[in-house]
Amino acid sequence: MPIRALAAATTPAAALLTALSVSPAQAAAAPVITKVVVNEGKNIVVGPTAVTKYSAQITAKYSPGISEATVHLWHGSGDYDTADGHLSFDAPRCTTSGTTTTCTMNYQVKADTRDMINVVSNAKAGTWHISAWAYGKDRTQGGSYTFDTRNVQRASKLTVNAAPEPVKKGKTITVTGALTRANWNTRTWAGYSGQKVQLQYRPKNSTTYTTLKTLTTPSNGKLSTTTKASADGYYRYIFAGTSTTPAAKATGDYVNVT
Repeated sequence: MPIRALAAATTPAAALLTALSVSPAQAAAAPVITKVVVNEGKNIVVGPTAVTKYSAQITAKYSPGISEATVHLWHGSGDYDTADGHLSFDAPRCTTSGTTTTCTMNYQVKADTRDMINVVSNAKAGTWHISAWAYGKDRTQGGSYTFDTRNVQRASKLTVNAAPEPVKKGKTITVTGALTRANWNTRTWAGYSGQKVQLQYRPKNSTTYTTLKTLTTPSNGKLSTTTKASADGYYRYIFAGTSTTPAAKATGDYVNVT
């Protein structure tokens, strides 16, 4: 948060109460934030080692003009000032048309257990809050409140292997695989336990998958089940995702049935 804002800004809740107590004429004289978009409205997915980059845009209106507008992501159960994690950005790049100013800023985040800006540990996977501020050229502050939330998620992977192949019609095939996700604390991939994963099949000349059964992943995330081979086709595992981990699907593994 800019140094200027530290002196002038209140917490999101206090700012909202202040906004509710002013007269319509006073409210109209403050900068108004009309739009905030983070990562194109999508969740932010972070792997175990690579730096994840994304952007945010904020649009604000004010007749004297906007001098600066910023977007902040923070984690915690309280407010911005008591957050236990922050994702910060480079210098905003702003363009103005009439009384409307749009600013874009770039972010980056990586897995790390150290308590510092722009890193995440396992405990911080899930919901993050989006707060925004806009400042008029006459040093009037507006829009100091929480707009929305965004999930910051541990990247996931899902694999599949169907064997033997080729296989005789009516014989049993074994379908193995694994559901893993980024462990931000150890910066490695680790099994995701206790999750529902569906085994699906699609015939060779079809584009539609049908669910054959649902499995629950063990502690190591590994999957194994059997099914009868009926015709040439593809087998895959699919995972619906959670608030802390995105959905994943394996590329279908083709089995030739003779």
